[in-house]
Amino acid sequence: MLQIIKSNVATGLALVASLTLTAAFAESDASTPYMGIVGGRIGTNIQKEREEVIKRSKPGNPVAGKEKSQLCQGCHGEFGISTNSLIPKLAGQYGGYISKQVRNYQSGTRTHQIMSAMAATVSDDDLADIAAYFAALSKMQGDGSADNKFGKKLFSNNDSTKMGLACINCHGEKGKGLEPPISAFPVLGGQHKGYIRQQLLMFREGSRTNCPNGIMNRMAGSLTDTEIESLAEYVSAQ
Repeated sequence: MLQIIKSNVATGLALVASLTLTAAFAESDASTPYMGIVGGRIGTNIQKEREEVIKRSKPGNPVAGKEKSQLCQGCHGEFGISTNSLIPKLAGQYGGYISKQVRNYQSGTRTHQIMSAMAATVSDDDLADIAAYFAALSKMQGDGSADNKFGKKLFSNNDSTKMGLACINCHGEKGKGLEPPISAFPVLGGQHKGYIRQQLLMFREGSRTNCPNGIMNRMAGSLTDTEIESLAEYVSAQ
């Protein structure tokens, strides 16, 4: 087993983290939708999907995180799919991004009445496990019903007269994230339209500023209401 792990886990992943995650996945039951691990949406290249899940989840333990995330599940859903369009889906989100946001709530860099209070109660170790649990789930999916061509153009094409840099450069094809994961840039494809719209408006008005070098404030600052609506509609459908 050790030789299999060594040969398939990405070079940059520490051996201790690899062993912890692999053991955790082995313990999970068949009803848990870990993508490419057990249940859920299992693709044709299971080993590749295993590696992607490990990259998204490190360094926490997703099995321990399922139990620790009980309070989080009340709003974000047992499997990371919230029912309120203004509460973000977390399924398949990068563990590093989830952890960063919670730490930002802890420090006051990002504020929200409920999240700020919840974040204050979470230790670093528990946060790593909780983030790993949501990261290990099958990635959030849109229903594909909205084919907003204008939103797609804004998302996919560089436009120096507008945002200057296409969203795809940081958030990946169809907003499904970059590989390997970069915790500063979240998975967006399949996220709630209402949440995407809300956050873009907050970045535009400056009430949210916890992004690297203010990049999202600059990007959103150039967008009209119509453009924000089109982007939210396109990305949420992916």
